[in-house]
Amino acid sequence: MSDESFLVVGLGNPGKEYAGNRHNVGFMVADLLATRVGAKFGRAKRAHADMAEGRLGFGGPKLVLVKPLTYMNLSGAPVVSLAQFFKVPVENVIAVHDELDVPFGQVRAKRGGGEGGHNGLRSMSKSLSSKEYARVRFGIGRPPGRQDPADYVLSDFSGAERKELEFLVDRAADVVEAVVLEGVEWAQNKYHGG
Repeated sequence: MSDESFLVVGLGNPGKEYAGNRHNVGFMVADLLATRVGAKFGRAKRAHADMAEGRLGFGGPKLVLVKPLTYMNLSGAPVVSLAQFFKVPVENVIAVHDELDVPFGQVRAKRGGGEGGHNGLRSMSKSLSSKEYARVRFGIGRPPGRQDPADYVLSDFSGAERKELEFLVDRAADVVEAVVLEGVEWAQNKYHGG
């Protein structure tokens, strides 16, 4: 039985009105991961977040899945609270988020780096006092024409995108599992081909 724990943070905004937004893809991936490990989300007692716990595979590492309920720009507070409670080191924290700088249809893994203007990542970096957590970046591409990026991320996926969304959320969950089981570099080698 592995005693290693990982905190997987699906970034998004709470509330039904945001559920289908590009900015909420982190919540979608967290929901799928909870299904995969046979866990159900409930309100965390120690943080303003929904949380689910399960093991990745029989006797595998423990996953603490987190969906902060603080809105994106304040995501860091519940993350650091739960990381401290579960004694998860920053290198075992994985943020799953939408990424404007990655084309739609691609999922990328990386460790550390900048936040690219993403308020959820900025809040996490500040609260964790580190940028050295892993990221699973779900490509949403750049907004069309002159659309404001803030409006774009808070809009729902297009009809054409929704046709691929389930497959891509599944792929992003695979990337998270690969990061947990094999590490970021291994996940990059396996999944960055397309």
